[in-house]
Amino acid sequence: MTLSTTERLQKWLFNAFLILCFALYRFVCSRTTETRRRVPPLNNPLLCASATQLAGRIRRREVSSVEVVQAYVDRIQQVNPLVNAVVKDRFSAALQEAAQVDKLIDEEPGGEEVLADRLPFLGVPLSVKGSFGLQGMPHNTGIVCMRGRVAAADAPPVALLKRAGAIPLGVTNTSEGCMWFESHNHLYGITRNPYDLERMPGGSSGGEGSLLGAAGAVIGLGSDIGGSIRMPCFFNGIFGHKPTPGVVSNDNQYPPYSGRHEEYASSGPMCRYAEDLLPMLKIMAGPNAAMLSLNEKVELKKLRFFTTPDDGGSPLTFPVSQELRQIQKQVVERLKAELGVSVQEVRFPELRYSFRIWDAFMALPDKEGKPPVPFADELGEPGRPVWPIWEAVKSLVGKSDHTVAAIGLAIMEKISSPTPSSFLVGLKEKLQKDVEQLLGSDGVLLYPTHPRVAPKHHHALFQPLDFAYTGIFNVLGLPVTQCPLGLNEEGLPMGVQVVSGKLQDRLPLALALYLEKAFGGWREPLSNVRRMKMI
Repeated sequence: MTLSTTERLQKWLFNAFLILCFALYRFVCSRTTETRRRVPPLNNPLLCASATQLAGRIRRREVSSVEVVQAYVDRIQQVNPLVNAVVKDRFSAALQEAAQVDKLIDEEPGGEEVLADRLPFLGVPLSVKGSFGLQGMPHNTGIVCMRGRVAAADAPPVALLKRAGAIPLGVTNTSEGCMWFESHNHLYGITRNPYDLERMPGGSSGGEGSLLGAAGAVIGLGSDIGGSIRMPCFFNGIFGHKPTPGVVSNDNQYPPYSGRHEEYASSGPMCRYAEDLLPMLKIMAGPNAAMLSLNEKVELKKLRFFTTPDDGGSPLTFPVSQELRQIQKQVVERLKAELGVSVQEVRFPELRYSFRIWDAFMALPDKEGKPPVPFADELGEPGRPVWPIWEAVKSLVGKSDHTVAAIGLAIMEKISSPTPSSFLVGLKEKLQKDVEQLLGSDGVLLYPTHPRVAPKHHHALFQPLDFAYTGIFNVLGLPVTQCPLGLNEEGLPMGVQVVSGKLQDRLPLALALYLEKAFGGWREPLSNVRRMKMI
């Protein structure tokens, strides 16, 4: 398989553009001393318990649901002016629902066991990504012309979690139209990272990631078509799981999926504590949970372990930083020492083309031949798509309703090829076959979530394709769990992806529990520090 002359020229021009951007990025990042601002420390022990633990304490009447919900309302009111994660709250309704929960518990004749089986998250607060329908709440993903759009009904995963007793506190910010990995739009503004307010929390589930990392929520909902669960979880030091596609419903999300996006998109849990991942997934999947055999016990010592340290040196992505390489090596060494397993380093040459594979397959039409809805159409009013070049001109004088990232994506979409070359199709098929054969039904793979820890605001514009580290697994249709691995010397979260074969979601979820114990899981943002070295 070889590239055509046109493809080689396009690649050379694109690489030259990225090299220029990277050089500018390094120059912008060259300040040597700064004060880092973070969210204030926790002051309520209820914020330091998992959702599973809180639900048990509420059922046993050790604490009331009203107390728990009020603790999180207070925390959101404390941190949201700093991080801008929640775009619309429903605190009053949530407290009323919590009071009803407490009344139900007092009147339940069956006791704790009956409630645990029927309502496993009874009385526990929940945050919801703004792309999911939450009845009566904004449902516009930061698109200005959709300002007044309100959800008429709950999205299926939201409804299932509410049916399990969870109490939504509000909806959180996203990137404009959910198509970028920084959560910024001109309707709600920019969301900040609780570990450093000058850094991005990721996207498109960035509001969820930021709120959870700041301990403003204990469990939340995210969606992922290119890393939109995993990158925010990585940047904010929390756990997240991208399920096998088709297991959790993607219905009633905005913008709706089109083309073949449904095959690559997954809705899944985001949380601070690993023990909440599996019960959340079991609820969100509804009747499809049986496909995953989540009740089957996983013995880690019987699994086969693999590690891949990078994408093989793609010219389109930054090299993986030394600190992230080192923390992944530490995971490998602990697995060997504590579990007595072997961990094999493997390489896939096709990973160098991760972005091009992802980009090509995202443009494919559905089974009926309908292509994906153009992003420019989603940004505009119904029947009136935006003109991205004109919006770029307006943006120069601050008159556009759209972010630079959204405008750039709309322009790139217009100049990209609608069909993948045979070269890329062949690469994807070979990578799919090799990875699936390697993992089988008992293998897990460690792979970097991102080349670097959370970048500063807007710096993703200078490194736009680093999401390829997560996006490639969407196209491959594999389940992935993002696991935090402590903080670096600057107090910023580190982590790793754990990948398994299709429908083997229970394997990375089980390893997440182990890694939480081994590396400490979510860590509260540290107090203010001064940094004395270059990025």
